Amino acid sequence: MKKEKITGTTYDNRLLKRLAKYMRPYSGIFWISVILTILLAAVAPALPLLIEHTLDNYILKGKYDGLNTMLVLMMLLLVLQTIIRYFHTLMTNTLGQSVIRDIRIQVFNHITNLRLKYFDNTPIGRLITRTISDLETIANIFSEGLIQIIGDLLQLVVILAVMFYTDWKLTLIVLVPMPLMIAATYVFKEAMKSAFQSVRLWIANLNTFLQEHISGMAIIQYFAREDQEMRKFEAINKEHRNAHIRANWYFSIFFPVLEIIVAIATGLLVWYGSKQIIADVISPGVVVAFIMYINMIFRPIRELIDKFNTLQMGMVSAERIFDVLDTNEFTPNTGTLENKEIKGAIEFKNVWFAYDDEKWVLKDVSFSVAPGDTLALVGATGAGKSSIISILSRFYEIQKGQILLDGIDIREYELSFLRTNISIVLQDVFLFSDSIRNNISLNNPQISIESIIDASKRVGAYDFITKLPNQFDYEVQERGATLSAGQAQLVSFIRALVHNPKILVLDEATSSIDTETEEMIQSAIDNLMEGRTAIVIAHRLSTIQKADKIIVLDKGEIKEIGSHHELLNLDGYYKKLYELQFNSTGI
Repeated sequence: MKKEKITGTTYDNRLLKRLAKYMRPYSGIFWISVILTILLAAVAPALPLLIEHTLDNYILKGKYDGLNTMLVLMMLLLVLQTIIRYFHTLMTNTLGQSVIRDIRIQVFNHITNLRLKYFDNTPIGRLITRTISDLETIANIFSEGLIQIIGDLLQLVVILAVMFYTDWKLTLIVLVPMPLMIAATYVFKEAMKSAFQSVRLWIANLNTFLQEHISGMAIIQYFAREDQEMRKFEAINKEHRNAHIRANWYFSIFFPVLEIIVAIATGLLVWYGSKQIIADVISPGVVVAFIMYINMIFRPIRELIDKFNTLQMGMVSAERIFDVLDTNEFTPNTGTLENKEIKGAIEFKNVWFAYDDEKWVLKDVSFSVAPGDTLALVGATGAGKSSIISILSRFYEIQKGQILLDGIDIREYELSFLRTNISIVLQDVFLFSDSIRNNISLNNPQISIESIIDASKRVGAYDFITKLPNQFDYEVQERGATLSAGQAQLVSFIRALVHNPKILVLDEATSSIDTETEEMIQSAIDNLMEGRTAIVIAHRLSTIQKADKIIVLDKGEIKEIGSHHELLNLDGYYKKLYELQFNSTGI
């Protein structure tokens, strides 16, 4: 499994500016959050001031007349703070979840438009990490990070201003240990940067491993690889655990250090404040208020570290999300031609194609197919048959040559228009966890249930579907696990037909269907191909004998072209393949 690189910066103003763009639709919520943040900072020193006033002017002087009033004011202040904090939390979380909802939609839309080559080189588990856990971390920037940092800084400024106004000497005494806290914070910040990046890396690697192995569970069990794969999982999980332990270890050191610094500040305050009280320079209420101020100063500083770590993790996740969004591996949709009646004439002119550099999969391939004709592609595995289908639909781009549809370069067609006119039935059928009806229509509202039923009858799948619970509303499990291979293949065949394509592609589409089922639908296939250009890839030569033209491929090159009888008369590649199957199957 390919490991992910550690990336990310502690703070990146560029990333914050990009994130800020997603807040614009929710500027009202943002500014309400900011106002509530300011209110929280403003009322923060109110309670110590009330306690100071109550102690000095009522309790120590034995005045009890106004004491109840002061207690009621304190309770009202606490209720007010609770209400403000409630709405503050509600607004910041609403802002965070709204932003990541929009980013997640954009990421998903972006991923679905990337060319297939990107998915060939990118583990699916890593993309899942991006769209789920990394985005949740970004949400924390808004709900627990950025606005909270602003609030803590405001509270710190307000409290320090009140302290300096009350007694600047006492304030300086309290701030004596501050350099120690700044130094400890800097060391902690650098350590946590590396720790958080490591945590994100191993989460991505863990997700990738799980996705791959759950998807390939049948292979693991077929070859009894459970123990070996478990050991691999244990190794990855161990690194994941160690990354979290390292992060928690830094926390376990840092926060006790902060408590010691707070204790030092409190000790200095009591020592110096007691002297000042004895000398009748300050009142006891001031010292009590300053003890509360110490907690109110250092608590925001402690929370600032926490929020800073949240912001830092968010920066790492944001960089990874934007790395996906900045990926420009798209199939260029340069064509503008659409709403044109497609007849289905296909021509390949000197086409060269490679998936990687110049490791040519197709070499100077040229052929043509007339509208309504059937072309069959024959050859050994790796000969380039499926590649022809992929480049026809522009899933991959050719390096040399030209592909024409009705005499027009396929790159001049609008991409979605081109693909909607080509329906493909693959050997490896993929069905979503949804109803049979939705798997056929792909939630296209223009495809009616009547057209689905009609297509199922023409294919010969109507009987087995109507015997299922809920019939066309039967819920198919992931990858069609509750259907047989042949049934799943038939569903995919119906899916291709209801989209009424001008070009029908069968990529070894009958390989998963038993002989009886194949015979049942063969006549239907012949009728359905009538009036459509069809390209058929098949190992069973018996299924392509009626093709108008057969191309024999070998190592990306065309060796023979002709009809079934013409190729037999050539006494070449095709005849050898035919005789091999005849001798082994009795065709």
